[in-house]
Amino acid sequence: MKDILDLHTHTIASGHAYNTLYEMAQSASQKGLALLGVTEHAPRIPGACHPFYFINFKVIPRTLFGIRLLMGCELNIIDHSGAIDLEPRYQGELDFGIASIHEPCYDTGTISQNTAAYLGAMKNPLVHVIGHPDDGRFPVDYETLVCAAKEHHVLLEVNNSSLTPGCHRKNSHENLIVMLKYCRKYQVPIIMNSDAHCEVDVGNHARAHSILEEVQFPEALVVNSSLEKAASFLPTLQKHLALGGTDHD
Repeated sequence: MKDILDLHTHTIASGHAYNTLYEMAQSASQKGLALLGVTEHAPRIPGACHPFYFINFKVIPRTLFGIRLLMGCELNIIDHSGAIDLEPRYQGELDFGIASIHEPCYDTGTISQNTAAYLGAMKNPLVHVIGHPDDGRFPVDYETLVCAAKEHHVLLEVNNSSLTPGCHRKNSHENLIVMLKYCRKYQVPIIMNSDAHCEVDVGNHARAHSILEEVQFPEALVVNSSLEKAASFLPTLQKHLALGGTDHD
């Protein structure tokens, strides 16, 4: 399967990652990616950058080392209504947003409450991807989640880090199997992301590829194979492609 993008990565600005923006971009270029997304943690994560970080993205080139660069944010879902933790005044420069549930920022609830949290976040126009919805510490109704992603035109993530031995997330493999089967049933696209916190993991989707093969997930529903596929979910990328040419399979 062609795999040319990674939209969930972190730099030293997130507080618990280990490389700079330029080191991450250079790594993406060396690995043959066409697009890198950098998504620092929003402010409620301990050690994350100040909200001011997100209002000066205009100074960052959108092409580095020959690859396209998108500057986003991994937003924290903070309650059962799906509210996020980055105030509107800091959102204007973001190219895209990933909404995720993280333990320090969210009190887990029932399956119904956790599902409602994701569905509420999907309604936010800033949210283009739901990050690592596989974490069993926050159980959800995957059929409802998948159908809502289709309704709101939001990508569901297959997070490679979740599948790494020793990851703190619970039952990710089993939960992703369930989610992917519903995605296949309802024809809902997904995105593979590394969730890299170190340059060596940029573009590393090996375990994500493996689980897609396990369930015989159709390549047509994986946006990693084409910039145009990804752009159909990311308006900012659509604009970039219109200005700078297109990606041809």
